Amino acid sequence: MKHFYIIVNPARDAQLKLTQKIQNFITENGGICQYQANLELEGIPFDRKKIPKDTECILVVGGDGTLLRAARNIAERDIPLIGINTGHLGYLCELEADTAVAGAEHLLADDSYTIERRMQLSGCCITKAGKEPERTALNDIVIHRCGRLQVVDLIISVNGEYLNTYRADGIILATPTGSTGYSMSCGGPIVDPKASLLLVTPISPHTLNAKSIVLDAEDEITVEVAKRSSEQEEELEVSFDGDHVGILRAGEKITVKKARISTGILKLSQQSFLERLRKKLQGYA
Repeated sequence: MKHFYIIVNPARDAQLKLTQKIQNFITENGGICQYQANLELEGIPFDRKKIPKDTECILVVGGDGTLLRAARNIAERDIPLIGINTGHLGYLCELEADTAVAGAEHLLADDSYTIERRMQLSGCCITKAGKEPERTALNDIVIHRCGRLQVVDLIISVNGEYLNTYRADGIILATPTGSTGYSMSCGGPIVDPKASLLLVTPISPHTLNAKSIVLDAEDEITVEVAKRSSEQEEELEVSFDGDHVGILRAGEKITVKKARISTGILKLSQQSFLERLRKKLQGYA
């Protein structure tokens, strides 16, 4: 590889020191590298047009959130990503700050690496105003209550067939990649990220027998907000990979299915998923 691009979260790389260190190393060793700071959290849109057409790999400096936003922003480009963790746990990141330059050297030398294909979700809200544009998520789509501290009723259907009504704080629809995120925190199973399936995990369900459900990747899930109170209309927030995208009210719904596009995650190590997971859970990496 010779053509690289860096997407950096400036809040996770003080004065962009690590970013510039990586960029300088790549250019000094015969590669080409540009970078862009992701300022979406400050309300500034990411400019995907700045990414050169011949880019072979995108290095993402930050944490899991930065990588998730990068995956969404370059979804149609199909450029593999490799995460450099400068945040907290960093399940999705292959490299740490102290191994970033070594990782760049590995890629410049075209040493052995693999690209894992990770499925994404495609979701579409259907409100009283009509059908909204589809959006994609690499980790999860979350529908959760907002406003008053009360549970909500969510009607779940799969391929048009009624499955269950969850009385809970919300519901998480996750990919295998997202199984180590919010879904795991709510008691959902951890799944090999290379798998192709859908996870449905309730958030703080108000029942003793509500469990996560694993569905086929080709299934289409519909989540509808049921009306519970005649005094006040329930409002639920919809988030894609942690970013707020809209509000659902009683009678409105969202449909979720496997996206037609996937994300390439570049892996350098031969470490198995189980070994990496064990180290993350034990706090060794």
